[in-house]
Amino acid sequence: MRLMLSLALHANDEIQTIKSISKEQHISEKYLEQIISPLNKAGLVRSFRGAQGGYTLAKAPEDITAGEILRVLEGSLSPVECIENQACPMFSQCACLAIWSDIKQAIDQVVDRYTLADLVKEYQEKNE
Repeated sequence: MRLMLSLALHANDEIQTIKSISKEQHISEKYLEQIISPLNKAGLVRSFRGAQGGYTLAKAPEDITAGEILRVLEGSLSPVECIENQACPMFSQCACLAIWSDIKQAIDQVVDRYTLADLVKEYQEKNE
């Protein structure tokens, strides 16, 4: 999330390098290199090669939700696998299914409510 926040903070600036993001967000370059690829493949980040290369957001910060980012990097946000994959033999009889479904719905509502623009605003308020 902090990688995407860094790109959003500089959305109107130049291309950001892994090194500059690493320094700004205190995240190892090696870890950033691992997570930038799926974000690029998902169309959330745009990459530029060469000596002046780096990364930018592929969409405006207000058009990227925390939920999109988390799903690209983490997969399903479901608390249990059976919500997404109903192959469990107990699925039709599960007394806990309503709880898990409500938790999943609550998580989705929260992470889909926040955009990168919201995080930029929060960051700016806390770092003025």
